Amino acid sequence: MNYVDVLRTALGQIRANKLRSFFTLLGIIVSVGFLVAVVAIIQGMNAYVKENIADAMIGLNTFQVRRIPIKIGLFDDDELRLLQRRPKITQADARVVANAIPSALAVAMQTGWPTPSTELAWRGRTLENVAVFGVTAPYQVVQDYRFTSGGPITDVDVRDRRQVIVVGADVADKVFGTTNPVGHFVRIMGVRFTIVGVTAPKGRVLGQSFDTFVIMPITSFEMLYGRRATTTVSVKMPTAAAIPDAMSRAEEAMRIAHRLHPEDGDDFTVETADALVDFWRNLTRVLFSVIPAVVAIGILVGGIVIMNIMLMAVNERTHEIGIRKSVGARQRDIRRQFLAEAVVLATLGGMLGVASGWGLALAGSAASPLPARVTLWSVGLAIALGASVGVLFGVYPASRAARLDPINALRAE
Repeated sequence: MNYVDVLRTALGQIRANKLRSFFTLLGIIVSVGFLVAVVAIIQGMNAYVKENIADAMIGLNTFQVRRIPIKIGLFDDDELRLLQRRPKITQADARVVANAIPSALAVAMQTGWPTPSTELAWRGRTLENVAVFGVTAPYQVVQDYRFTSGGPITDVDVRDRRQVIVVGADVADKVFGTTNPVGHFVRIMGVRFTIVGVTAPKGRVLGQSFDTFVIMPITSFEMLYGRRATTTVSVKMPTAAAIPDAMSRAEEAMRIAHRLHPEDGDDFTVETADALVDFWRNLTRVLFSVIPAVVAIGILVGGIVIMNIMLMAVNERTHEIGIRKSVGARQRDIRRQFLAEAVVLATLGGMLGVASGWGLALAGSAASPLPARVTLWSVGLAIALGASVGVLFGVYPASRAARLDPINALRAE
């Protein structure tokens, strides 16, 4: 019997017992579906954090020179004391960094944490919880802002402390509706500001809008709110590959400007958005360590069920085995046939599990902010798991069928 005949016979047995085959595979389908769905969501979230959250907060192809490093969680007392001794980042530092990296697309300053929230008022309409950022003009290049109307804040606005602002798309929609906001006056903390531009929508990230904000010249911000101790310098490079060299140049220039000796540690931090990304990846590593245990339990249960069903099939088909042996089938032919049935059955379960997991991931992505990204390696692993279960748990029933005595098998009813 060739392999095509073996496969055809295996598929025929599955078709003849559809319901039994489905319930046999249920454990594998659920386990593999869980594996594919969870991996898809985790991989999607990894990409989402990198491409949306981190880049939206820091900027694409951007690094920062900061007084306080980005950290998820709290600093301990010793760390906090050391960080509080650091000097504030100044406009002189921004000029030093800009001179050290002539290839940078933009070098900007922006106010740091905590970001104030304010109430914006226009003609009796108000909008609360609007984030306010003070920036220099290049910040708008760092964040890749596009404008639906008006234009950006300029260097002249920053130099002359002009009371002008750029508003996010949500602010324009909620306060002005169909009216073009450019040229209108609004009040922030009782001070009148002129809107000079409206940015194009950046969308929502996990339900959080990135368009409910106003940006104003950093000089005007400091007149209104005072100077922030966490003012930051952002540097945007043409490509991601240019960032490591630029970071080294910025670090060297800052050390010289701050007159640090070779044995002194940095009194500033030069970093990318990797702290946010690393935090999420550490979290997903914990999830990945739990997934194998859950999947293994389901696969083990599914494999035991397959083995029991195949043993039942051997008992039911004892007479058939005797006939086949009597017409010349060898032990290896019988073994190959039953092993093929177990492998086909388990592989089919793996494929159904992939389909169900893929569908579950897409449904979850459509019904919630959680993105999903199905990867080829998870699909390949799922199908390989199914086939492996067929081999591991199909060997014993196949061997038992092959060892049956043909005379006794023929006598079986």
